[in-house]
Amino acid sequence: MYNNILIATDGSIISHKGVDHGLALAKALSCNATVVIVTKPFPMEGVIDVTGWVSGENDQIRYDASQKEFADTVLGDARKAAEKLGVEAKYKQVSDHSPAEGILATAKSQGCDLIVMASHGRRGIGRLLLGSQTAEVVHHSTVPVLVVR
Repeated sequence: MYNNILIATDGSIISHKGVDHGLALAKALSCNATVVIVTKPFPMEGVIDVTGWVSGENDQIRYDASQKEFADTVLGDARKAAEKLGVEAKYKQVSDHSPAEGILATAKSQGCDLIVMASHGRRGIGRLLLGSQTAEVVHHSTVPVLVVR
């Protein structure tokens, strides 16, 4: 059925459900799994803020290091869950301005035939203001997307 599952996480409690479900599915189907977290790139490269502060190379280095540390923690939790189930998986941190675009690009580059991710279940004005990365992935994906709630 599926040979290569991409499991997306953002480190939230809700996304843990998606990780657990995706890993359980990978185990049940004896297929490959890749867990991905999308972090945002440095937001102020070469920008001057209202106080006149200009970001420098050290600011970007510190920012990138903090993003990597966060991703390593989240992916480490996923690794523990996978080991507990006996599932071998790959783990990737991707940097992109849009989590949905990062997830879709990773699914394509890894040759995934299913994306598993959780939905925060926002509705109404919350969804309008905050957007829905899950909805965007579902809308633009060329492979099936399993949404876990």
